[in-house]
Amino acid sequence: MSAVLLLAVLACAVVRPRGWPEAAVAIPAAVLVVAAGAVPFDEARAQVESLLPVVGFLAAILVLAQLCADEGLFAAAGDLVARACGGRTGPLLGGVFAVAAGITAVLSLDATVVLLTPVVLATAVRVGARPRPHVYACAHLANSASLLLPVSNLTNLLAFTASGLSFTRFAALMALPWLAAIAVEYLVFRRVFAADLLAGAHTPESGEARPGFPVFTLVVLVLTLTGFVVTSFAGAEPLWAALAGAAVLAVRALAQRRTTVARVARSANVLFCLFVLALGVVVKAVVDHGLGDWVGRILPDGSSLPELLAVAAVAAVLANLINNLPAVLALLPVVAAAGPGPLLAALIGVNIGPNLTYVGSLATLLWRRILHAHGTDVELGFFTRLGLLTVPATLAVSTVALWGSLRLFGT
Repeated sequence: MSAVLLLAVLACAVVRPRGWPEAAVAIPAAVLVVAAGAVPFDEARAQVESLLPVVGFLAAILVLAQLCADEGLFAAAGDLVARACGGRTGPLLGGVFAVAAGITAVLSLDATVVLLTPVVLATAVRVGARPRPHVYACAHLANSASLLLPVSNLTNLLAFTASGLSFTRFAALMALPWLAAIAVEYLVFRRVFAADLLAGAHTPESGEARPGFPVFTLVVLVLTLTGFVVTSFAGAEPLWAALAGAAVLAVRALAQRRTTVARVARSANVLFCLFVLALGVVVKAVVDHGLGDWVGRILPDGSSLPELLAVAAVAAVLANLINNLPAVLALLPVVAAAGPGPLLAALIGVNIGPNLTYVGSLATLLWRRILHAHGTDVELGFFTRLGLLTVPATLAVSTVALWGSLRLFGT
């Protein structure tokens, strides 16, 4: 029963019938698995309590990202890339890669998908470039470039909580895999989209108004990132640093009457946060009734290169079968006990693997909806072919880089 409920929850999240939020089916499903005894009430409550700091951080970072967008940070970044490329599509794609990778790392993949993608689309149209390579870069980097920091992805936060690593040690071990993933993606994109890039572009009109660069917002963002490091060393949750950064920008925007309390509250996406909590309970039922044993049997528990590659591959497959968030919840009880190497290899799998299919990541589904709302369609066949070209190579190179990092920095 629990497996059927999980599939129903994921199907609702993918299709969203009648525009229902993801929580519309997830919350009743969680109540049902508890009422049926698949998860005892005390264990369900413990699962929710363990996820609360992670979900609270997610809400805070969503507010922070929206306030940064309201302050014009993404628009200013798009303008900077447009003018720096000088009408050349190669530098334009490189600039999009740099901005998308940076925003994904610091503000999470949701910011790249929801807030940056429309800016990149408008920037490409503005300079006369074909948008396709640049908007696809946003989708791929939202997943692949979310390896660097614990705050880059909800999967990272879950793994970070279970890893026992400090913020800086996590970043040090994942820096090489992060760079490797971006490099492989860029090389493949240059080849696959060669015809689009040869179509050319032009420099923005000199008389166009330029958005002002929000220096105050950037300073707050840097201080917030510093706060993540400080809270890690202090043994506190990164939630508090995210809340502080969001509070500073929110108070300033409210004082200047550029936002409202209701708008700030909506940007926290409370219903999605409830979806994550309910999903955690449903996944626990599935893990406790067979999936956990299966994962434990097939996953190696060492940190040799072949073992890390196997863990990353299994994690990628699982992410594409049941979505990356349930996949990491299912994998954590096994890989967390095996040490940082297997845990981070699993994270590479669940973060990069979703570039293969739409259903691998909720962020990819959201990216597709955003493009459709802006009059741009996404071809399933092309998305899958691009994934087949990028995902195996990116997984392999990033996992080799992780293996090197473990030997370079230790565990």
